[in-house]
Amino acid sequence: MKAEIVAIGSELLLGQSTDTNSVWLSNELASMGIDCYFHTSVGDNKDRMAEVFRSACDRSDYVFCTGGLGPTQDDITRAALAQVMGVELLHDVSVEAMIRAKFAHRQTEMPQNNLLQAQVPAGAKTMDAMPGTAPGLICELPNNTVVYAMPGVPFEMKEMFADSVVEDLLARSGEQQLIGSRVIRTWGQSESKLAEVLDPLVAELDQNSGSFRATLAFLASGVEGLKVRITVKADSDKNLRERLDELEQRVRKELGDTVFGVDEASMESVVLELLEKAGLSLAVAESVTGGYLAGRICSVPGASRSFLGGVVAYEQSIKREILGVSSGVGVSEQTAIEMADGVRTALGASVGLATTGVAGPAELEGNPVGTVWIGIAIEDDSFAKRVTWSKNREQIRNLSTLSALDELRKVLLSKT
Repeated sequence: MKAEIVAIGSELLLGQSTDTNSVWLSNELASMGIDCYFHTSVGDNKDRMAEVFRSACDRSDYVFCTGGLGPTQDDITRAALAQVMGVELLHDVSVEAMIRAKFAHRQTEMPQNNLLQAQVPAGAKTMDAMPGTAPGLICELPNNTVVYAMPGVPFEMKEMFADSVVEDLLARSGEQQLIGSRVIRTWGQSESKLAEVLDPLVAELDQNSGSFRATLAFLASGVEGLKVRITVKADSDKNLRERLDELEQRVRKELGDTVFGVDEASMESVVLELLEKAGLSLAVAESVTGGYLAGRICSVPGASRSFLGGVVAYEQSIKREILGVSSGVGVSEQTAIEMADGVRTALGASVGLATTGVAGPAELEGNPVGTVWIGIAIEDDSFAKRVTWSKNREQIRNLSTLSALDELRKVLLSKT
């Protein structure tokens, strides 16, 4: 079954509103085993809307439309659908009665404009669920494509989909497949390198089809690392979970310690979990990251079980007086090590993690912009690692924060 989603509203094209409905619908359709191939946004123009509907109906079995069912002059989804169906709009007295009843329940007078919402394309069915004053429409076209038109208001659309659309979809299909995804989160490799390493697995999956179809996709996510999304289609929850588990293990085997988490796990939540399991506490000293590191750690609920606190030492005298840094150089391997050791001692932590570097706009002490040292002090071991970024100031701070956490993650894993 092929589906696509059409989002109606000029406000979407003008950037005044974000289309969250299409994302939500795609996820719901995937869970039902329905493949969604296209998302389209179109403004409040009847001819352009009709053109989009015709294209969608030519290539898809189901079209899900949101928006344009309100009571104002620019709510013309009903008229556009009637144009595509080649029928007239008819006044539905039962819908009018329901609209009037809703206003009566609110003890407010119904504006005459709301009668526009009782206009229904001839042959279309209205949905039973009607959380607002806009009825949803089920329109069957001569080529057997079905259009489900729902309001653009998210809570109305979601209720209508759950209460009316799902039932109709299942009745038409007679069966339900399942689609599930799992996101493997990585740090430290380029997208091209990940694709090269996983190319044999991707080729293998491309050759397979049938009930247990699976695919891999690569998702860039800015300073959050790269994601490998595994998507599986199966005929039962059990088979879906087993296939996802199997493919996750194969991806982990190929990518090694570049994998830091799955789905919603963040780098900081993974590090805190490792610290708690090991019974270790953490303190951080920050120069170049300027509080970003502590901020990310504190964003995790329960961080205080392992995180003691941090010191933002931007000026060299602060590094000397509070962290005991002996070097007069602000950006160096020795400084990063002494910062990590110093904050661990000052706060009484098991582990010290430090960042120092050059975020720009100009080089510092002969170090070019993007030079960063990450220091770690744990048990009897203290060391530092140098990383470099060809990015702007904000990106350098964010990337350095994630890299510092990743270096600590790898150290903690090596000690378990």
